[in-house]
Amino acid sequence: MDGMPAMIEIQGAVRMQRTLRTVIDCVGVGVHTGRPCRLVLRPAPAGVGIVFRRVDLGVDIPARFDHVIDTRLCTVLALPSRREASVGTVEHVMAALAALGISNAIVEVDGPEVPILDGSAASFVFLIDCAGVQDQALPERVIAVRRPVRVAQGDAFVELRPASGHAQMTIAMSIAFDDAVIGQQSLSLRISEASFRREIAAARTFGRAAEVAALQEAGLALGGSLDNAVVVDGARVLNPGGLRMHDEFVRHKMLDAVGDIALAGAPVIGRVTAHKSGHALNNRLLRALFADDANWGWVEGTRPFASGRAMAQAEGSAGLPQLGSWQERRLPVAAAPV
Repeated sequence: MDGMPAMIEIQGAVRMQRTLRTVIDCVGVGVHTGRPCRLVLRPAPAGVGIVFRRVDLGVDIPARFDHVIDTRLCTVLALPSRREASVGTVEHVMAALAALGISNAIVEVDGPEVPILDGSAASFVFLIDCAGVQDQALPERVIAVRRPVRVAQGDAFVELRPASGHAQMTIAMSIAFDDAVIGQQSLSLRISEASFRREIAAARTFGRAAEVAALQEAGLALGGSLDNAVVVDGARVLNPGGLRMHDEFVRHKMLDAVGDIALAGAPVIGRVTAHKSGHALNNRLLRALFADDANWGWVEGTRPFASGRAMAQAEGSAGLPQLGSWQERRLPVAAAPV
């Protein structure tokens, strides 16, 4: 069946592309550089996708898995030809944009990091709510998983399987840490705007006290503090206010996965199962998914989907989401944020 459309039914109403109603901004600190930084969210025309803009360098970076250059401490994006013009810690704002259905937006930053804010996605959800959301004239195209894809490292793995007829992504996440206060935790959710807001948006990033100290001595995590991360020490949570949820740790891992998978370039319909995964495995999953056109296909509205290769041949364009047409659709680079 190579090159032949594979037909399945996806339930749900036609989804239109969405963008922000107006411009909104915030200021904060970069969790790794410790430097003040500003973020501006701007509306963008239909078909542009999510684009990170380094206004200090005049560089636009499409928010896409194949532009990920580092996953050690966070997810970092850069153009292949301008790796020094990178943007790090993109996963939380990407999760908020994806969960709230924002198809097209320009994310401006004035340095190498997105502000960490409180270490969760809740502040980005608040910004999007304040800016407002509006539908656009083009229908949303989503990516449906056609066959299982799995990547692993040791006992850690993440797997993506076809969905069972619904038009959303589901995630089953489990973690296991030696720290008594974390231990083993698991959570399964169908990711929707409502479930994201209610269940995972407020879950904060976390780390061990000894690891944070070592990173800071090495000149990293310089902006990390109890104001923007949960810090644990064995059986203790060091934050004066404690946890926001008893299983905040696995919920934040799920938040990260939502943001990392949003770098597919379009919403993904599929079932994710992950154990002890992180940014590196999440990115490897997308690279494995798009490595073979038989793994995935486009869906527009409620239309049955064709394979990535068949859709590309029909349109005379590259099959990967957003790939090959960016230069024709890119926006002018602004000299400075408003």
